This record gives sequence, structure tokens and C-alpha cells, in this order.
Amino acid sequence: MAEMNENPLLKRDENKPKVKVERKEGEPTAAFKGASWAALVVGVSAYLIGLFNAAMELNEKGYYFAVLVFGLYAAVSLQKAVRDKEEDIPVSGIYYGLSWFAVIVAISLMAIGLYNAGSIILSEKGFYGMSFVLSLFAAITIQKNIRDAQNARERD
Repeated sequence: MAEMNENPLLKRDENKPKVKVERKEGEPTAAFKGASWAALVVGVSAYLIGLFNAAMELNEKGYYFAVLVFGLYAAVSLQKAVRDKEEDIPVSGIYYGLSWFAVIVAISLMAIGLYNAGSIILSEKGFYGMSFVLSLFAAITIQKNIRDAQNARERD
């Protein structure tokens, strides 16, 4: 009698074997990869939407856009240089130093630009700063995920 009241769809699903996706050792989980991409999309989108809607001159918008692009590239480049060095892959001292310098310059340009922006209220400055930092962190994490997945595939 109890069987008649049960949902037949649920019963069919219970009988099916669960398919487990095999993850290679050292490969990031799908959740971590998804969270990294989501953070990048949210950070960059928020930054660009805020920039598009900002009441500032076009040259100011261009400055902040260029700093974002420069910062993203510098962060990925630094992550690669640090990881290569850690894995005993040859990295020239000039490239390693320039990578650090580029990240420091990008963060400094953002900080100096926001500090000197008289037309932006404090809450907007915080918004730009946080979305910038989120974007840089997400770019580094995505680069790490790609590298980890590639290394895991090469091991097998």
C-alpha cells in the first residue's frame, strides 16, 4: 500500500548507479574552478559596469580600464613566474623582477588614482578598489587552476 503512494520518478533514480567523475590527483575540483571563474566575471563585470556608469571624463575611464587590464596581465604573469621558479623551471631574474614590479605598479596606479580622484565619493573608491583586487585574485586563481589541471593530465 505504501508503494502506491511513492513517487515512481524518485524510485527510478534510486536504482540508477551514481556516475562519479574521476578527478586526477592534483586537479582542482569543478566547484573551485567554477568559483574562480565566477569571481573573475563578477569582479571584472562590476568594475566595468561601475566604470561605464561613472560620471567621469572619458580619459579617466580609460585610465581605470587600462589599469585593470595591466593589473590582470601582471598578476597572471607573476603567478606564472613564481610557479615556474617553484617547480625549477628556468625563469630569468629580469622577468621575475619585472613581474613583481608590474603588479606593484598596477596596484599603486589604482591606489594613487583613487586617492587623487576628487570626483569619486569614498564608497565608489572602495567599490573600485575591491572589484580590482577581486579581479586580480581571481585571475591568479584561474591561472593556477589551469596549470594544476594541465600538470595532473600530464602525470597520467
